[in-house]
Amino acid sequence: MRKSKHPPGVVHRLTVASEVLRGNLLGDSSDRLVDVYVPAGHDGAGLPLLVDLVGFTAGGPAHTNWVAFRENVPERLDRLIGAGLMAPVAVAFPDCFTRLGGNQYVNSAAMGRWADFLIAEMLPAVEGKFGCGGDGRRGVFGKSSGGYGSIVHALDHSDVWAAAACHSGDMAFELCYLPDMPDTLRALARTEGSIEAWWKGFEAALKPSDHALKVVNILAMAASYDPDPSRFLGLRLPVTLDTCELIPERWANWLAHDPVLKLEKQSDSLRRLKALYIDCGTIDQFNLVYGARRFVRRLEALGIAHRYEEFDDNHSTVDYRMDVSLPYLAKALTA
Repeated sequence: MRKSKHPPGVVHRLTVASEVLRGNLLGDSSDRLVDVYVPAGHDGAGLPLLVDLVGFTAGGPAHTNWVAFRENVPERLDRLIGAGLMAPVAVAFPDCFTRLGGNQYVNSAAMGRWADFLIAEMLPAVEGKFGCGGDGRRGVFGKSSGGYGSIVHALDHSDVWAAAACHSGDMAFELCYLPDMPDTLRALARTEGSIEAWWKGFEAALKPSDHALKVVNILAMAASYDPDPSRFLGLRLPVTLDTCELIPERWANWLAHDPVLKLEKQSDSLRRLKALYIDCGTIDQFNLVYGARRFVRRLEALGIAHRYEEFDDNHSTVDYRMDVSLPYLAKALTA
């Protein structure tokens, strides 16, 4: 049952046969689905393009699927565009799910060349078919790991993206990741510290526990930020397995990906954007609001234009924040 009373847009489904993901260490398929939303009354030609990077444990089609009691993203777009609250845009939903449960949307010797896939393969496929986007008319948005991906793409690829929105994105790694290291080590202790044995047990389980998913998250971050292709699935941790002490050279590899620290060297990239939006819940259970505040404080000190909002909620089920961010991005890319 549709939840919007406005004319529905059309969601097209493409398959992108990736060359940069072929032969990846995780054994994931290199053929990737990309759903593309085109609003009612348009064929896509000449419209700005937004790209939705979803959070960990999800893939792009999760946002185009039917959702109980709430709008999915196409229904949200139907309402916002149909009510005149948002300029018409095309929106791409790439499936970037991996064997390790998700993606940080960066190139990794373990996870795969995901930044290259998005920029060099997904964008040309979508823009070539629908005639949307193009220089100065591309935006990227996402929440959680998707928010991280959005802000990192803005920092690393401002020649590609003209606008970005980061909802509750991973920042200040010592606050959002290190608190989970002791629990991860306790889980690995059950397999005598073997990541391979633990992972194979996880994949064989009939029902993964909530606790197991916390370990999966940490392992996926390790594969994204500090991969070692010589190890099982490229996985190694930045702490000692017996005392949970940081291994400086490995932790430095993680921190090189922290947006709060990347900003210090790459601030000029964000100055090129037409729009930069950041928000986070004040009671985010992964401590991400503190990273957001640190990041925004530096933006202010550096004189970088942005829009920042905090809202009274946690990290979960906050897609309603797109009602704020998407019209903001669309307006900037349409002007």
